[in-house]
Amino acid sequence: MNLFSKFEAGLPLAEFLAKYGSDAHRARWQSATAQTTLTDDQQKLLRTFTRRTNVLVLAGAWCGDCSSQCPIFERIAEVAPVVVTRYLDRDEHADVQAALQINGGNRVPVAVFFSEDGHEVARYGERTLARYRQLVAQLTGEGCATGFVKGTDPVQQAAVQEWIDQFERVQWILRLSPRLRRLHGD
Repeated sequence: MNLFSKFEAGLPLAEFLAKYGSDAHRARWQSATAQTTLTDDQQKLLRTFTRRTNVLVLAGAWCGDCSSQCPIFERIAEVAPVVVTRYLDRDEHADVQAALQINGGNRVPVAVFFSEDGHEVARYGERTLARYRQLVAQLTGEGCATGFVKGTDPVQQAAVQEWIDQFERVQWILRLSPRLRRLHGD
């Protein structure tokens, strides 16, 4: 399957939410977006990005993991305009859903990173390590979710950093690519 052709068919986030989200879904995403911030150091790093990075995100407007993580991608793209995100609805694109399964299951969000000319660079998705650590601690009784977080949620801050690490890794792969260095004369 040519996943890059799916990127080209994807929607910007606002259009994705308008098409697939209910008012309640859009409110949850808007709230998560408002709470998603980048540190000065994170912004400084993102401003160094020079290679266009196309990111296909398989998501669901209904998905809580998507509403907490996808705003991170949008914050990254705001600071690093070379990052272009497009969203596909998991349930409407069964072929992409099957191609991007994780551990034999349909998971979201899943991000597929492409070079400017459509070569796949990396995939990453579902929950971040920080979120899994939180869930394991709850499962084993080491922590109990209350639903209340005073101030900034440390797990969400860690998720932001984990996603920035993924975007940075892809950027350096693209920046150091001999093929792209020849193309750009650098």
